[in-house]
Amino acid sequence: MNTHQNFNYDYIVTGGGCAGLSLVMRMVQDPFFAGKRILLLEQSSKKDNDRTWCYWERGSGFFDDILYRQWNKAWFHADGFSSLKDLGKYTYKMIRGLDFYNHCHSRIQASDRIEVKRETVSSIKNTASGVLVTTDAASYTASFAFNSILFEQPVVKPGYFSLLQHFKGWIIETPAPAFNTDQPVLMDFRVDQSHGTTFVYVMPLTETRALVEYTLFTNNLLDDAAYNQGLEAYIRQYLSIDAFTIAEEEFGVIPMTDFEFPPYDQHIVHLGTAGGKTKPSSGYTFRNIQQHSDALVRQLKNVGHPWLKTGLLTKRFLWYDRVLLHMLHYNKMPGARIFSLLFKRNRIERIFRFLDNETNLMEELVLLNTLPQWPFMKAGLSELKK
Repeated sequence: MNTHQNFNYDYIVTGGGCAGLSLVMRMVQDPFFAGKRILLLEQSSKKDNDRTWCYWERGSGFFDDILYRQWNKAWFHADGFSSLKDLGKYTYKMIRGLDFYNHCHSRIQASDRIEVKRETVSSIKNTASGVLVTTDAASYTASFAFNSILFEQPVVKPGYFSLLQHFKGWIIETPAPAFNTDQPVLMDFRVDQSHGTTFVYVMPLTETRALVEYTLFTNNLLDDAAYNQGLEAYIRQYLSIDAFTIAEEEFGVIPMTDFEFPPYDQHIVHLGTAGGKTKPSSGYTFRNIQQHSDALVRQLKNVGHPWLKTGLLTKRFLWYDRVLLHMLHYNKMPGARIFSLLFKRNRIERIFRFLDNETNLMEELVLLNTLPQWPFMKAGLSELKK
């Protein structure tokens, strides 16, 4: 598809978070985008370490240069079951938000391909042959807009699910060594489950410094004091730490819904959570964003447009996600029990492949057979009706 010279830009990327910057970084590095007019619109520059991304990955990854820590094994804990899992071909990786933002913007500033404007986007509209993006300062046109801004929360239809993954994390420091730097805690479900599915993960940064994050899958957020109480109780009871200071703090909310976010609307392509790249059953987003960014670039290079179609494989895994959301929403089985059975009865590599939507049907049948069949069969049949 030919670009239109009467447009201000060839591509506009709206939103300078993980999804927008991940795509822009591909555009900075790929020769295909040399000579293209690309605008990045972001509300403000990010100067704080406002979040941490942890994800598993096989082999090398696009952002390996800025990994803060990485591990090859991890603990899983639940009542009556604890195991230090070897991750096999996978590595569990951690990137600090501030490192990510600084890295991306240093590369963008060194490139002549990307123009950055710090403006608030108010609307994105399709035109006859492109898009019109309006901000608090001006209006811009382009062939395509890549948007990661969720302008309003989706209206979830009756029969669909909408849980929240919400978490509060502390980076704590201790006066004496307290952490094994080679052994993070991927999930610890031994904590109180009265609010709903609740777990803690621990990422050791040094022997005296670690990220401890209290995470819940529920319908509603907690009072701030409840997150603090959960963190402090875990640190004292399960990490056996009485003396510590809080060096940094982070809080986040991720939608867990089977609402099908539209991947694109004519010349507007949606990214990140706004484009349905948050996995409904787990909240994992970072790796999906990287795969989506790669796919968009390939599509632009190969066929001249970024429109990607949803395949049958994606729909199959969305059904699995809906089944788990069904189980959690209707409290058919505690989330702690479900995850405990998965990690107790399956190789962690198979679990990771399943959560990454990469298993084949035979592998999925083997994995699902490790869960109580009757309640999952009933939930699965119910979700087939959608």
